[in-house]
Amino acid sequence: MPIRSMRWDVLRHYRDMTDRLPDELTLYGGFIHAPDGSGQKLAAMLLCHCGSLAEGHNAVQPIKTFGKPAMDAIAATPYTQLNTMLDAGFPRGALNYWKSSFLASLSDDAIRTMIDCFARCPTPMAGLLLEHLHGAVTRIGPTDTAFPHRSPGYSMLVLAQWMDLRQNSACIAWARESYASMQPFMGTGRYVNNLDDDEPRDAVAAAYGPNYRRLQQIKTKYDPENFFRMNQNIQPLSSKP
Repeated sequence: MPIRSMRWDVLRHYRDMTDRLPDELTLYGGFIHAPDGSGQKLAAMLLCHCGSLAEGHNAVQPIKTFGKPAMDAIAATPYTQLNTMLDAGFPRGALNYWKSSFLASLSDDAIRTMIDCFARCPTPMAGLLLEHLHGAVTRIGPTDTAFPHRSPGYSMLVLAQWMDLRQNSACIAWARESYASMQPFMGTGRYVNNLDDDEPRDAVAAAYGPNYRRLQQIKTKYDPENFFRMNQNIQPLSSKP
């Protein structure tokens, strides 16, 4: 996980990298706070290569040789360790407010806007993240499964997290304002796992896109009374919200 000062050229390099990734390499990017608790704002890339060690070594060289990172934790890692590496950043009892959408593109203006938004972040536990989709997941038709997002691209996440109840208003406002600032760069899709609790009703429809009507029909057949509704709910055709 190379981490550098919060410079926009890091995300430009991230964008260039994601244009030519092999299937075995997943690469996320964005802006985070230094893990040492100093509150320093940094740019970071988070990756996972699931091929051979030799292939992985070659695949990550354009990342390792870009600039001089504040920290470089890239190494052969057991999956069990990889799967827990972010646990400390999400402590039990933390307060969270997330906003998320797919981007139409990761333009220079979008990167600059992300930097401007993160500069105003009021909590050292927050971040702006980019989750990149490519490879095998994009070689499936959008209507072949419930998940419709099959084009290469980026899901952008505004992640506000804090511990002190007195920060509620400031942190929620920052997430909402940052999300609103990124609206000009957003596409139409939403990732259902990142929808928050105060989304408008059409957010779930956006998350399932062309499959939403078919999912409503299935829901109507198997759960017409909407018993299973404690989620980002798909409304059966026969029920009221």
